[in-house]
Amino acid sequence: MKKLKLILSSIVILLLVGNAKIAAAQCSQCVATVETNRQAGNDGLAKGLNHGILYLLVAPYAAIGLMAFVWYKKYRRKSVNLNMRNEKMYLN
Repeated sequence: MKKLKLILSSIVILLLVGNAKIAAAQCSQCVATVETNRQAGNDGLAKGLNHGILYLLVAPYAAIGLMAFVWYKKYRRKSVNLNMRNEKMYLN
């Protein structure tokens, strides 16, 4: 039963990924402004827009990475010596 679910979910994922279409997800104002400046020979605005997109892409990953690093440093297991005796323990 588990193999059937795995196979069916794999087929669904492959169909969804294989049927994906390329989307233009920029707003019309941004496209018009960048195209106008690019045709005028001013690539500074296009580079600025690209840097802004990269900043927005990296910021969430950096925040999550920072939280994971702080969590690791705060809660990592310390070497603890329990000083247990070597005798057999009888619990009943």
